Amino acid sequence: MQREEFVQQLWLDYIHQHPDVGGLRLWPVEAPAEYLAILTLNHGPWAMDALLPTLARFGYRPQQRYGMADRGLLATLLSAPDDGAWVLLAELQLGTLSRRPRERLQRLVGNADPHEARSQALLCHGRPWPMPDWSTYQALHQAHPLAGWLSVMGPRVHHAGFDCQRLDHDITELDDQLQQAGLTGSSDRHHGLFPVSPLLDYRFYATSSRRLAFADGDEHRVGLGGLSLVQKQVSANQERAAELLLPHHTRCEIS
Repeated sequence: MQREEFVQQLWLDYIHQHPDVGGLRLWPVEAPAEYLAILTLNHGPWAMDALLPTLARFGYRPQQRYGMADRGLLATLLSAPDDGAWVLLAELQLGTLSRRPRERLQRLVGNADPHEARSQALLCHGRPWPMPDWSTYQALHQAHPLAGWLSVMGPRVHHAGFDCQRLDHDITELDDQLQQAGLTGSSDRHHGLFPVSPLLDYRFYATSSRRLAFADGDEHRVGLGGLSLVQKQVSANQERAAELLLPHHTRCEIS
């Protein structure tokens, strides 16, 4: 698989899960996202250290690592080899869960398709393990919302972020247009997957919940992520907005 195919599969999987994003026509369809936020977990072939070599083969280079103990997350920011979307790979630390939900998630993940575990497209094919039953999802969601999300979604894109400056629009203008399209934004910097730096103006838009069929055949509506808008507050610097995304105090050394 080449990088272009990998990015295309990531994007197609994302808009399949978020059709209200795929239907937006507020900016050119070919406009690249500023970053793709991918959520995974520190278990087996889906662990961040196992995924980084595959991303490196597609030309992505680690730029910074972040630790967010209050979220139970480690994250690595990877630059793209061109002007395309950077990748922020966030890894849920199973050790932050209490024993019973941790064991339930590990048991679920342990039933993953072994062929998926060897695929280069680990992050494009969706959930590689069986769908949990509703009670398991509820228990995991209560223990940690991201554990519940991973149980039904698997490692994949959680949301895409767009830089308003690269779209040649102001964040206030795009916020108004997204609201007219039915997406309500939150400026709470802790609302999305991770906290966001005060160096950026920021909005997170949760997409419409989707009705999913759980293991026992019952269906329930679940929130599956969304999209974000970012805009640099200081326009004189040359960094990509993705480089400023996470707060400075969350940075760790890359070993």
